[in-house]
Amino acid sequence: MTHFIHQVLDFFASLGYFGVALGLMIEVIPSEIVLSYAGFLIAQGHINFWGAMIAGIIGGTIAQIFLYWIGAYGGRAFIEKYGKYILINKNHLAIAEKWFEKYGVGVIFTARFIPVVRHAISIPAGIARMSLSKFTFYTVLAMIPWAYMFILIGENLGKNWDKAKSIIAPYTPYIMIGAVILLLVYLLVKRRFKKK
Repeated sequence: MTHFIHQVLDFFASLGYFGVALGLMIEVIPSEIVLSYAGFLIAQGHINFWGAMIAGIIGGTIAQIFLYWIGAYGGRAFIEKYGKYILINKNHLAIAEKWFEKYGVGVIFTARFIPVVRHAISIPAGIARMSLSKFTFYTVLAMIPWAYMFILIGENLGKNWDKAKSIIAPYTPYIMIGAVILLLVYLLVKRRFKKK
């Protein structure tokens, strides 16, 4: 873990719950690291679990709404010009657009657990002018298990919180499979309702 990341995390820690939310909102550091660090702060007694959960969900949701607005008001042209500053390139967007077109709004939930499309998926949702309330609902729904998982891991690891990402790495394929299964269930339910 670089000295810079530690400095940024210390700054977020000094802001308490707002720091957790802010860390996820601006995401200069991956959300997994911010949430694991929040777990460490819980283990140290600086903040409590449910406060960190709420802050994480709010911060993560606001970050995605920001990307949704970029899609709605800036479109593909904005990403092609400025995407590198928010760590989203044309390939990420192309994959996310294909997913969104193929699977519809349900992908907003499942894509949160899949690398590459996780952040980019919000942009095609904005471009398509998906209902903001529906977009927010699916995003919050996905942020709950995401925040819970990494906060809990960080809390249990204590001083070794920075190993959270490497510990969960072997389980990433299973998380992705679970997300795809959920997406398929969503599509089957959606199709059944259409038939009715």
